[in-house]
Amino acid sequence: EVVFDGPPKNDVQLQVQMLETWIAKGYDAIAVAPNDPDAIAPVLEKARKRGIKVIAWDADAKKEARDFFVNQCTAASVAQTLMDVMAEGAGPEAKYIIVTGSLTAANQNIWMAEMEKYRQGKYPNMKNLSETPKVSEEDPALATQVTADSLKAYPDLQGIFAITSVALPGASEALRKSGMADKVLLTGLTTPNSMKVYIADGTVKKFVLCNPVDLGYLAVHAAVAAAKDELKPGAATFKAGRLGDRTILDGDQVVLGDPIVFS
Repeated sequence: EVVFDGPPKNDVQLQVQMLETWIAKGYDAIAVAPNDPDAIAPVLEKARKRGIKVIAWDADAKKEARDFFVNQCTAASVAQTLMDVMAEGAGPEAKYIIVTGSLTAANQNIWMAEMEKYRQGKYPNMKNLSETPKVSEEDPALATQVTADSLKAYPDLQGIFAITSVALPGASEALRKSGMADKVLLTGLTTPNSMKVYIADGTVKKFVLCNPVDLGYLAVHAAVAAAKDELKPGAATFKAGRLGDRTILDGDQVVLGDPIVFS
């Protein structure tokens, strides 16, 4: 039996409250995408002490607070794909900004660090116009607003990365309303369904993600296998149903595969 739930807004304390309830119910495994890996660590450690297997998925928790991390792609592959899409569409000297969801989300911070590392080596003439990313707090209206503000604040802006499933559709709405889609290239990470209208009207040409269906499938397989002690620390591969063998990095990170570019 799988119970799937999450808080209605970007609030790690609401995640913690939900996890406390699940611990009290004595679930066999908990799979969670943490909003803040540090703030959520104590409740995850509590779950592990109670014998509950803890899986982080999509965004990682602190290593000591979980048993395994189900990762959609390696951070480096996500970062490189995003930067390549930007270079292809806006040029290798593009001036850009980044719209993120939260300054504490581990996956987004790792992606941004990897993007900068890859940029320095592959596209040294690209420039990030704002060293501090614009924060949307996983609120679509706020993502629209910060993008609209940025389009006005940076007259030489040529590219925008919006790197969460909420931020990219919100940013797309702002770009569409601005009428600047032919001047500013927008890309990022989100689910395909939310982008249909923006791809269709040309607001966004390409965006990046893992296969979200397969990521959910893999997370459930990993949680069940961990609960049955069939997924063991230190293993090199993990057989996940129709996905077949998946690579395990560092003995505790189950990787789905490479990113997909949607167009």
